[in-house]
Amino acid sequence: MSTATLSVPRPEVKVRQSVETGNWAGWAMRRLASDRQRSADTHLIKLEIPLLTGIDLYLKDESSHPTGSLKHRLARSLFTHAICSGRVNAGTPIVEASSGSSAVSEAYFARLLGLPFTAVMPLSTAKKKIEQIERFGGRCHFVNEASEVYGEARRLARETGGHYMDQFTYAEQATDWRGEDSIAASIDRQMAEEEHPQPAAIVMSAGTGGTAATLGRYIRYQGYATKLIVVDPENSVFYDSYRSGDRALKGLGGSRIEGIGRPQVEPSFLPELIDAMFKVPDAASIAAIYWLERISGRRAGASTGTNLWGALQLAAEMKERGEQGSIVTLMCDGGERYLDTYWKREWVEAQIGCLERYETVLSQYA
Repeated sequence: MSTATLSVPRPEVKVRQSVETGNWAGWAMRRLASDRQRSADTHLIKLEIPLLTGIDLYLKDESSHPTGSLKHRLARSLFTHAICSGRVNAGTPIVEASSGSSAVSEAYFARLLGLPFTAVMPLSTAKKKIEQIERFGGRCHFVNEASEVYGEARRLARETGGHYMDQFTYAEQATDWRGEDSIAASIDRQMAEEEHPQPAAIVMSAGTGGTAATLGRYIRYQGYATKLIVVDPENSVFYDSYRSGDRALKGLGGSRIEGIGRPQVEPSFLPELIDAMFKVPDAASIAAIYWLERISGRRAGASTGTNLWGALQLAAEMKERGEQGSIVTLMCDGGERYLDTYWKREWVEAQIGCLERYETVLSQYA
């Protein structure tokens, strides 16, 4: 296996310890808390869809975080968990297996805490993602195949005396799903004054599975009747594992919808918290983000399209049954990260295929 490391100059970050105690962990926790205080809660946007009278569809816009995605919450939780578990101290190198939004957010928090950060990723990773990781002082370490990132991340962490953050294992453990800062609690607060404050369903896709686990646990903690619906893209084994109960399933390829879908069942995916799952065609996901831009002016990443397609399908079923209520889903990140891929029609035609069938379906909602 051949690997290469792209090194960039790191900004000097002065680590200030408590003069009285030399308590780096205490200093680090204050830094993380100050980031949380500076980050205003993300908006909950009500989409106006005349065809769905009596059914209110809401989009929780996580793209407004400082690092531009839902993974900002997860990265802060992962660092908090690692520090409080004694795995990360002053100067500990941080390693993650990710080429996406998780790596961008973890690079941000590593710089905040004065820690070196390396993201292990395939050589095929988009240049835009590499630039974003570097912008926060991270380093990119390349492997030939996507399947090699886990082992290589473990090796780097072991050889450098660092910590492998391992988002796929720790996502559901690290997140404080009962806390007031969780995404579930935020949705709950923001829905309080709406016409249907307790959603009939929350629709979420799975990458690590951590966000779905947070939502599912919080729903049960509050005793709500809200259903947790998880949508899965093509080339992901989560849906098949949910249907069969087989956690050992392996897929042959990777998801074409960045940030979600996995070729193996990750430890943070908790099917027992899910009320229903269904598969969303990749072309439907892309058609849905174009539809969202038409009705709201917002550009999103493809995983948001997966969520939206699922939410709209669910809304259509509710309307057919004569039901009323609310549905909440998430805008995971913004479309500016994907101008050369999902937001380039030529690329979509070559890599995803024809969208016409799904755009026709969505046109009735515009």
